[in-house]
Amino acid sequence: MSKYIFVCGGVMSSVGKGVATASIGKILQARGYSVSLVKCDMYVNIDAGTIRPTEHGEVFVGEDGIEADQDLGTYERFTDQVSTAAHYLTTGQVYAEVIRRERNLEYDGEDVEVVPDIPNEIIRRIGNVTQKDKSDFLVIEIGGTVGEYQNVLFLEAARMMKLKLKNDVLFVLVSYLPIPGKVGEMKTKPTQYASRTLNSIGIQADFILCRSEHPIDDKRREKLALFCNIEPDAAISAPDVDNVYDVPVNFIKDNLDTKILDKFGLSPRESDLQEWIACTDKIRRLKKQVKIGIVGKYFNTGEFTLADSYISVIESIKHASWSLGFMPEISWLNSETYEKNPRSLAELSHYQGIIVPGGFGARGVEGKIKAIEYCRKNKIPFLGLCYGLQLAVVECARNVCGLKGAHTTEVDPRTAYPVIHTLPEQEINIKEKRLGGSMRLGAYDCELKSGTKSFSAYGTSLVSERHRHRYEVNNEYREILEKNGMVIAGIHPERNLVEIIELKNHPFFVGTQFHPEFKSRPLRPHPLFRAFLRAAGRVTRREH
Repeated sequence: MSKYIFVCGGVMSSVGKGVATASIGKILQARGYSVSLVKCDMYVNIDAGTIRPTEHGEVFVGEDGIEADQDLGTYERFTDQVSTAAHYLTTGQVYAEVIRRERNLEYDGEDVEVVPDIPNEIIRRIGNVTQKDKSDFLVIEIGGTVGEYQNVLFLEAARMMKLKLKNDVLFVLVSYLPIPGKVGEMKTKPTQYASRTLNSIGIQADFILCRSEHPIDDKRREKLALFCNIEPDAAISAPDVDNVYDVPVNFIKDNLDTKILDKFGLSPRESDLQEWIACTDKIRRLKKQVKIGIVGKYFNTGEFTLADSYISVIESIKHASWSLGFMPEISWLNSETYEKNPRSLAELSHYQGIIVPGGFGARGVEGKIKAIEYCRKNKIPFLGLCYGLQLAVVECARNVCGLKGAHTTEVDPRTAYPVIHTLPEQEINIKEKRLGGSMRLGAYDCELKSGTKSFSAYGTSLVSERHRHRYEVNNEYREILEKNGMVIAGIHPERNLVEIIELKNHPFFVGTQFHPEFKSRPLRPHPLFRAFLRAAGRVTRREH
């Protein structure tokens, strides 16, 4: 019989529910149990594919092509398990299915009501994961914060499951305990309120993960126990950490894994987290730095910087750097700056490697192209991902092949040299405005050319990588590109689509049509990121 752990948030959003969920999965996995992780998103969107990165963070792509919340990427990095569409629920999916069933008379003429029919559909979908995965534990993250309207139906589904399954369900509240600067004391009152709000829905938290700048002390544990109706040792310390991969280790230090198993009446098994702990210990000892710049446009939200837009790229840089003995220093470089002030391109010389990640649309494109040109001319290690590959092809076509005005038809549909064009099947989707969930998505094979840097990095001739794009290198221009020094290092064998490009006579200049960042893991860095960071590590660092 599977056990269910619901993780919900209190006080504020972005408190770390995704990392907490992944860490709970990791510590149970280390105990020898099988675990499935599920994200419930409260948005009416069917998936995350139509949401701006600055609105919701990175769109994470699964093997099966699901465009999901970035938390699924966190789950995969921690547990090294592949997520599928079944592991991602949204309000939009749930309502769409209930309405579809109603239109097909599948409710036998009964009234279809928000409660219980919407929660029942949520429960059915969770049950599908149980039947498919047959895992010992399902850890289910409910997005949003306790007390808001948008996630109340997911919480109602969780309450109904507890009512039916009783001791096979428990609840974890991830809540923030602020330490106001002028007060200097950790305050529990907001978490008390979050706990009581959860109680008003009919849910009692079994554990409270106490997020704060510092570890929780015994006095605060006792206060939470009294006012939140939990045992003092059920208040788990979850302080800020420099490295998120320390969180499972901290949970084990607080015996959260043992406490969860005790709560379910399960016998503890010996924990095997030694390789993970060794990795986090190694990271703390690293001294040598490598300076990497990410040239993008999805950084700013008001007056603040949002790293979540490129979170998988950031984590992939870290994984590869750590494995090579470097501590990465990552900087955000706004491509629009290079359009307004081309002289600022000189700042790229202070970096040991530059990445141009995925993106869409015309904004900031010319700045990215200028940055790519600078990397090509100045022999700075370069890695282009998805749109980064496409713009590298545009730059080469314009400035090396002499095709003045060459472009992608995404930006300039009337360009005389459409070196990047729409995939044939995508033209129909665009014309008929079938835009959601219709790109070339998920895992596709890539056949590597021997003798290339990519082949050397992978050490094999055939790989599978995840994709998310509508546009592709126009094969009509491959000959002129190759004559001018571009190497087609990887193709999709079934359709002869360009998957990887490289440049000759360059320390490292590689572009991928796919997203290698989605498959990097702390204990298994992606080969291309390792090759890129190895090349960057050889570059003499120049200070500003």
